[in-house]
Amino acid sequence: MYRTHTCGELNMSHVEENVVLCGWVQKSRDLGGMTFIDLRDCYGITQLVFDMETNPSLCQQARKTGREYVVQAKGKVRERSNKNKKITTGEIEIEVLELNILNKSEIPPFTIEDETDGGEELRMKYRYLDLRRNPVKNNILLRHKMAQEVRKYLDSRQFIEIETPVLIKSTPEGARDFVVPSRMQPGTFYALPQSPQTLKQLLMVSGFDRYFQLVKCFRDEDLRADRQPEFSQIDCEMSFVERDDILDTFEGLARHLFREIKGIHLEGQFPKMPYSEAIEKYGTDKPDIRFNMMISDLTQAVKGHGFKMFDDAEYTGAICAEGCSGYSRKQLDELTEFVRKPQIGAKGLVFVKYAEEGIKSSVDKYFSADDIFEWADIVNAKKGDLILVLSGEKIPTLTALSELRLEMGTRLGLRIKNQYAPLWIVDFPLLEWDKEMNRFYAMHHPFTSPKPEDLDLMESDPLKVRANAYDLVINGVEIGGGSVRIHDASVQKLMFKVLGFSEEEAEAQFGFLLNAFRYGAPPHGGIAFGFDRWVAIMGNQDSIRDFIAFPKNNSGRDVMLDTPSVISEKQLEELQIKISRKGKD
Repeated sequence: MYRTHTCGELNMSHVEENVVLCGWVQKSRDLGGMTFIDLRDCYGITQLVFDMETNPSLCQQARKTGREYVVQAKGKVRERSNKNKKITTGEIEIEVLELNILNKSEIPPFTIEDETDGGEELRMKYRYLDLRRNPVKNNILLRHKMAQEVRKYLDSRQFIEIETPVLIKSTPEGARDFVVPSRMQPGTFYALPQSPQTLKQLLMVSGFDRYFQLVKCFRDEDLRADRQPEFSQIDCEMSFVERDDILDTFEGLARHLFREIKGIHLEGQFPKMPYSEAIEKYGTDKPDIRFNMMISDLTQAVKGHGFKMFDDAEYTGAICAEGCSGYSRKQLDELTEFVRKPQIGAKGLVFVKYAEEGIKSSVDKYFSADDIFEWADIVNAKKGDLILVLSGEKIPTLTALSELRLEMGTRLGLRIKNQYAPLWIVDFPLLEWDKEMNRFYAMHHPFTSPKPEDLDLMESDPLKVRANAYDLVINGVEIGGGSVRIHDASVQKLMFKVLGFSEEEAEAQFGFLLNAFRYGAPPHGGIAFGFDRWVAIMGNQDSIRDFIAFPKNNSGRDVMLDTPSVISEKQLEELQIKISRKGKD
């Protein structure tokens, strides 16, 4: 056999045993009459020892092995004189009696250490080498452990794992599809699934009471740290349930994962916050509730004093940063520059220092001390606090205040890494109006059920209809979302009508689902969690890329495989696709 043990399992109980190890040379050290090699595999590191006095030829052979050589070492386990408590095998070492080089290695393009000298793009190009590093390897192992715990929990709740097709029908709603041409039916295309939404609903019609799948999904959208063109979901659906049945079940999944993965016991029920409250108080539908600093509405209090920025604004809001009245001019200028960034979009920042010696603002010219004290009362400020005010159109201003709140939370150390504050956001609007397209769009998707009490408003006042939908948010990150589904064909047809579908269009796109509803669809609902995102949160990191074995970069490119790439003319001819290339028609 190649090996008897791994490089992470030997300890004092193995002393005097003869063992065989295999792995990669992490580093070697020549100390005169002795040579030491740190041998690494997926499980850990073990120190190998070569003695020039007892076996000079073997020691010379060891000194010729380079970093990342793949070797086999046969020898005896002995107690280590200078123990290393940082590694699990740090009490022992291997006195090597035979060394075999299984494969040589060129010098890697970056150091394969926990702290590497390789930039992100270089490491992505040589991802197979980056995966050898402990931080990245451990992220992948965390992902594996989470996947197993997800399956364990859902299996214990009678969920059945069912695979759904990857080649499906393109739909006009949601993000852009990735499409796949059909060779056998020229001019037609499959789409890669953005979600198995309609398929899991059909499984409920089929009588499978509880379904789940760790499924790969695809969306052709702009990328950022928490997005990839292909990503994984924990996709779930349940029959004969109401909203709170679903929330209780998946609150249980969250508790299970935090307990088993992090050793954290989440106490009490997760709070439920209506969408409207989240927007008014936090400026976002994914609030970080680890700290307060909620947004206060100053719109009426600030108008009519001759300050054009406030008088002309639809909305003026503020946050109160506790204990920050001593902020310097430089710090306030930094905050002003922050809110003026294009991605934030505020025109400027007004501040109020509520200091021991009195209250002072950047708009004292327009507002008396009594006026400013009124602001302080509204935002619940006290001596020592700093009030930060933004103004403009309501929704963009609330969004900017949300970003400013998070920035202040970070600066003040209020966003504590290993503290987790989950909540459910509920009662979303069912629809949103697109001015450019002059039509309604589904806030989630067109299969989301309206709240029963709002159903009568579907045609008379659609924007007032609330969705029977919910999102799980943890520390300001949307982990997943779902809804109770429409299971009545007449309600589904009404939804398509409000969305601007003709009967023919609805039948062409979703006839298979409407037809299925004719044969007894049970009340059902479900949820999908961003698995990559949830693993990243468990790993206390913002980017999902390091929790995916072979991710794409910010441009959607796989720099290791050098793709997307052109395909051959022969392939294009078989697919009957004509494309324009430089220098060709």
